[in-house]
Amino acid sequence: MSYVPNTSDDRAAMLAKIGVASVDELFANIPPALRLDRSLVIPPALGEMELQRHIWQLANKNQAASDAVCFLGGGAYDHFIPSVVDAVAGRSEFYTAYTPYQAEASQGTLQAVFEFQTLMCQLTGLEVANASLYEGGSAVAEAMLMALGVTGRTGEVLIAESVHPEYRQVLTTYATTLNCKIRTLPTPDGFLNPDDVKAAANDTTVAVIAQSPNFFGHLEEMQAIGDAARKVGAVFIASFDPILTGVLKRPVDYGADIAVAEGQGLGTPLGFGGPYLGILACRGDSDYVRKIPGRLVGQTTDRNGKRCWVLTLQTREQHIRREKATSNICTNQGLLALRATVFLTALGPKGLQETAELCVRKAHYAAEELSKIPGVSLRFKTAFAKEFALKVPGNVPDLLAKLRDAGYHAGLSLGRWYPGLADCLSVAVTEQRTKEEIDGLAAALRAAI
Repeated sequence: MSYVPNTSDDRAAMLAKIGVASVDELFANIPPALRLDRSLVIPPALGEMELQRHIWQLANKNQAASDAVCFLGGGAYDHFIPSVVDAVAGRSEFYTAYTPYQAEASQGTLQAVFEFQTLMCQLTGLEVANASLYEGGSAVAEAMLMALGVTGRTGEVLIAESVHPEYRQVLTTYATTLNCKIRTLPTPDGFLNPDDVKAAANDTTVAVIAQSPNFFGHLEEMQAIGDAARKVGAVFIASFDPILTGVLKRPVDYGADIAVAEGQGLGTPLGFGGPYLGILACRGDSDYVRKIPGRLVGQTTDRNGKRCWVLTLQTREQHIRREKATSNICTNQGLLALRATVFLTALGPKGLQETAELCVRKAHYAAEELSKIPGVSLRFKTAFAKEFALKVPGNVPDLLAKLRDAGYHAGLSLGRWYPGLADCLSVAVTEQRTKEEIDGLAAALRAAI
C-alpha cells in the first residue's frame, strides 16, 4: 500500500505550478555530496517487546540536565518551576485544546491566551503582544519581517554579533529570499559599541537588533543603540530575558519598537530541542499591529453585555491570503504560553524580582570564586547579569567532559560559535544553584585544570 497521498498527476501539476520539471530538479540546489544515492539501510523489524527494550537502551545513553548540577545557559536555563504549572497545564481541557477558531466554544483557551498577552505587555511595557511564537530565534526573524513591512525599506538589517548565534542563523535563513541583507556588527569586547551602530546605520537601514543581556550574559547600552536606530528611522528590535525584567529596565524603558524573547525560563523544563516559547510584543501603532505574526486575542462583550474573548485582526484561516498573510502560529504554542502564564501568576511581581536578584547575586559570587583559580579569568570586563564568559587553560570541550564526569554541567564551549573564543566557556547561574554547588564547581574546575 502506498502512503503517498498524491497521484502522479497531482505531483506533475504541483511541479508545473512552481516551474520545475521533476522532483530531482526541485532539489537541484542541494549539493550532490549531501544527497543519499542509495537505498536506506534499515535493520529487520523488531517485535514490540524487543523494540521497547531497544528504545530504553538508547534513551538511557542520554544525560538529562537534572542528572548533574546545571550551569548551562545560552538561552535555555534551569529555573525553578512551581508545581502549580504542571498541575494547571496538565488539565485535559488545556492539554488537548485545539485552535480556538470558534470563540463560542473556546472561551477558556482564549481567556488564557489573553492573560498571557497581558502579562507579556506588562513584562515589556509595550502595548501589544501576540499569542506566542515557536522560540526566541524565530521571534527575532518574525520581528525583522515586521520591520520590513513597517518601514517599506530594502536595505540592511544590522544585528550585533553578541546576539545569540543561533538566532542570527535563523535570521539569515529567513532573509535568504528577501529584499534585504543581514549585516553583523562585531562585538570584540563582549558588547555592541553604539558608535558602530551610528556609523553603519543610514536612511535605508531596516532595523537594528540587539540583545541584552546578550549571549555572553553582558548588558548592552540599549538606550544608545535604540537612539542610533531611531535617528535614521529604523526599527529597534530588542531581545531580552523575561526573568531579568525583575531587576532590569523593560524594553519600553529604552525605546524598543519590538521586543522579543525566549520564554523557556518561564515555566518550561529544559529539553533537547524544545518545545520552547517565542515572545513578541510591539508598539500599539496600527502599522505594527497589522504586521504582527501569530494570533491576537481581543477582549469584547457578548450580546448580553458579558465579558468575552475573540480572535481579532485576522481572518479565520489567515494563511489562505498566501503571500499577504502574516505567519500563522497555531495550537502547539498555546500550551507553552499557558505554562508561562501560570508561572508568572504564581511568582507575581515580587517573586519575579526576588528570582532575578538571586540569579544576579549568585552569578557574581560564582564569577568571583571561579576567577580565583589559577589560569581562569573573566573574558570580558563589562557588567553581566546571570551569565558570564570564562577564559580557561587547555581544551575547553575536554575540560567540560571532565566536569561532566565529576557531576557538573559546567557551561557551554564558546568556540562552537565564536572561533576567537575557543579558549572560553560560558557559565549560567540561576536561582536554583546553591552556594555548595557553586563551591563544588569551583573545586571540580580547579582539580580538572
